[in-house]
Formats: sequence, C-alpha cells, structure tokens
Amino acid sequence: MSLDTPRTESRPGRLSAPEARQRLAHERDTRLTQLRALAEAGREAEEQLMPGQRDTIERVLKEIDAAFARVQDRTYGTCLGCSKPIPVERLEILPYTRFCVPCRQDAV
Repeated sequence: MSLDTPRTESRPGRLSAPEARQRLAHERDTRLTQLRALAEAGREAEEQLMPGQRDTIERVLKEIDAAFARVQDRTYGTCLGCSKPIPVERLEILPYTRFCVPCRQDAV
C-alpha cells in the first residue's frame, strides 16, 4: 500500500514492521529534505523563517530514530503512557508517535 493510496478497506490493528519502516523512512526523508532546503536557502532566508523551525525538524528526526528502535525491539505501536496498542489510523498519520490520543492529551 502506498502512502498516497486512499484507504478503502479496514486495516488490521497494527502496522507490520516493514510497513512501519517504510512510513518512518518516508518521514525521515521528508525531514532531511527540509533541512537541506533550509541550508541551501542561505542565511537570509533562514533568518526569515519561524524561529525554531530547524530545532523542530531535528527533534522530529530524533523521534523517528526512536520509532525505528521501537520497531527493532518490537514495542512499536504500543503507547508509552498506557501500554495499549496505538490505533493503526494514528500510526498511519503520525508513524513516529509514542502515545495514543488520550495519553497525548493528558501529557499536554
């Protein structure tokens, strides 16, 4: 299934490890492309961007790396807050998330 393919059938409760890796690799590539674009835009353009944009991209890259580690140790898709499975729909949208929606809302 492509990341761009609309969902027409019900998904199983968890993403497979290869599917998770594919989604995470896509997210990583996107963030690395953003960092390259910032670097190529030059100092003037970088100063005009929202403060902290580079920091945010780098933070997300760390979260993606942590998600790859969770795939490796087979804890990917399990909420770090309540230890329940994170709904597959949430993982499809935000594949590096560590929390289900209720636990994320409690953390805020």
